[in-house]
Amino acid sequence: MKKLVYFLSLVVLLASCSNTKLATTSTNDSDTLRYADETHFKNIQQLTFGGDNAEAYWSYDGKYLVFQRTDPKDGIPCDQIFIGKVPTKKGEKFEPKMISNGKGRTTCPYFTKDGKHIIYASTHLGGDECPPTPDRAKYGNKYIWPLYESFDIFMADLDGKIVKQLTTAKGYDAEATLSPDGEQMIYTSDKDGDIDLYIMNLKTGTEKRITNTLGYDGGAWFSPDGKKIIWRASRPKTESEIKEYKDLLAENMVAPTNMEVFIANADGSNVKQVTSFGQANWAPSYFPDSKRIIFASNQEYPRGFPFNLYSVNEDGTNLKKISHEKIFDAFPMFSPNGKKIVFCSNRNNGGTRDTNIFIADWVE
Repeated sequence: MKKLVYFLSLVVLLASCSNTKLATTSTNDSDTLRYADETHFKNIQQLTFGGDNAEAYWSYDGKYLVFQRTDPKDGIPCDQIFIGKVPTKKGEKFEPKMISNGKGRTTCPYFTKDGKHIIYASTHLGGDECPPTPDRAKYGNKYIWPLYESFDIFMADLDGKIVKQLTTAKGYDAEATLSPDGEQMIYTSDKDGDIDLYIMNLKTGTEKRITNTLGYDGGAWFSPDGKKIIWRASRPKTESEIKEYKDLLAENMVAPTNMEVFIANADGSNVKQVTSFGQANWAPSYFPDSKRIIFASNQEYPRGFPFNLYSVNEDGTNLKKISHEKIFDAFPMFSPNGKKIVFCSNRNNGGTRDTNIFIADWVE
């Protein structure tokens, strides 16, 4: 949800047909995971092997990753939260452990500033089982997200013990990240009748709704300097688009196939639309300089797949393609020191439907 995790159920199926050859000219084994035109990546490491692994995000000290994982073959029928220490030596393994309780569906994990807790959304208060996926035939086989009403946001320690429930309103509450100082949480909720962004002070619980335009607003991040926010949004315009959006929302659904990247000041003021490419432009986050933007998009492909990573200036200029080939690359996040990037990809999956986590040195 926060970084289009439910898109994976569709795109990984499509990606299983892709078996494009990776770069093999480098003498560095890790660079065999890099496609020839991916000049910004160096020393790529694959951290997970098998299943659907997504939304991997750094701890504030850059030593750990937290992510969500589904793998029915491994007894994980729907997304659960895992953490793992990032390898720093050659031959060191990435050995993640599950931190969520295995009940319900979980999504959108993020470390707290102290490195001792995580926040994430979970449906476990609504039941132990994975909530049902929507019957897309009912909606003309369109790609549809469920907005599970039982999703709330929780804080847990690194042993998995939930220490605090952060949201309690009826409806969908998820897609949370934290400000650079760790004091503010930005998240998505439909509690006021639309799908909007809210900012909550973690200590006091006071909050403010910061988007008010009809359409889905989600997947928000603060810039590294804490002065701005960035997110993805749909903006239905025509009478038919508005009707479809409202009809789906009434059934706790949303169609996330037409989204653009937006930015604003950290308080929600001075909203600006960055992209106008059509299709799905999503999973945006800032470069370490708090000026440039990296995001995932299928803008080049009318059929809706592949997804690649792109960079762009805040004013929408200087679009550059970062990842290449006809696969799925998404969920990019720079390490706190700006030297590495983590992303999720279907590369090197042996023709399966697996999506795995990769890290790489970033090369300007």
